[in-house]
Amino acid sequence: MKSTMNRTRRDLLGATAALVAAAVFSPLAAHADAVDFSDETIEFIMPFGVGGGSDTWARFNAPFLSRYLPGQPTVVVKNVPGGGSITGANQFAKRAKADGMSVLGTSASTQFPYLLDDKRVKYEYKDWLVVLAAPTGGVAYLNSELGVESLADLGKLKDQRLIYGSQGATSLDLVPLLAFRLLGLDVQHVFGMKSRGEGRLAFERGEANIDFQTTSAYLKSSLPMVEEGKAVPLFSIGAADDNGKIVRDPNFPDLPHIGEAVEMVTGKPPEGIEWEAFKAFLIAGFPAQKLLMLPKGTSEDIVEAYREAVRKMKDDPEYQAAKVDALGGYEQVTDEAADALFAEGTTIDPEARDWVRALLEKDYNARF
Repeated sequence: MKSTMNRTRRDLLGATAALVAAAVFSPLAAHADAVDFSDETIEFIMPFGVGGGSDTWARFNAPFLSRYLPGQPTVVVKNVPGGGSITGANQFAKRAKADGMSVLGTSASTQFPYLLDDKRVKYEYKDWLVVLAAPTGGVAYLNSELGVESLADLGKLKDQRLIYGSQGATSLDLVPLLAFRLLGLDVQHVFGMKSRGEGRLAFERGEANIDFQTTSAYLKSSLPMVEEGKAVPLFSIGAADDNGKIVRDPNFPDLPHIGEAVEMVTGKPPEGIEWEAFKAFLIAGFPAQKLLMLPKGTSEDIVEAYREAVRKMKDDPEYQAAKVDALGGYEQVTDEAADALFAEGTTIDPEARDWVRALLEKDYNARF
């Protein structure tokens, strides 16, 4: 069954890349003219605290959505942190009306509990409608005072307990948690951070000595620490090519991706159930890492109005000029490409899910 699931994942990623390249438009465009949001205020629900990668993404996109949605409504980002994003997503599922006046931005921290069958989750991804999907990457780094200058020096940390400020074992931080395990690092995960931004601040204050940030937040807030000699990058999470193979992130061509990092440290290519489980969550968490959703029952004309706004904002010269700094240059997609990424990011191999659930229950006292 594993080979079939892996082949399906590769096929879907390849299809997604083709869809992005083709930029196929939805056939519903004629309906968008019926929508008018003039003088309205639309809430962009962000189920994370201020300052992390997801919040950065939302605040970058919001004014462009305002510019191109019919009637140029005010789009306001409303942060609803808690439960690693479960709180805000649950509220959206329960309260959001299907009138286009409320949209939800989700991240892997929203998707992972859903994929893990976490009982706290009261939302059903398959009920929602995607209008924008956004891939991302990320970088792990250490406090330079540990004396590690590259992966080749990780042996210096053999008996060193590292501290990581985490949003929770079932949040996006599950990916670095598994990555650190694969590298043989002894990391204490201090849970309770409301965002990756809060985790970075813990690193800056010296309360943590290892950190991971998604690309946009890393470039904006973590790279300056590297340039000042306060932090040392270890590896990027990597990117997936058309065949689902992990390759170097084009934003960080000089950094090894996690697969290369594991091989450099262990002396052999990564393999086995732990690696397969890691890859499953990496794909769910990064190629389709952020999704912009409308609630169940939203009419086709409203969905198309949002998708048309996304198409227009992607072509906006101001958007194009700023997206590298704001988003790491990753392509935001809509229409069929977004649908494919949405399907990929909310589906997981049951074998990988069960292995990770067992690990989290045993080692991190997670309850599902």
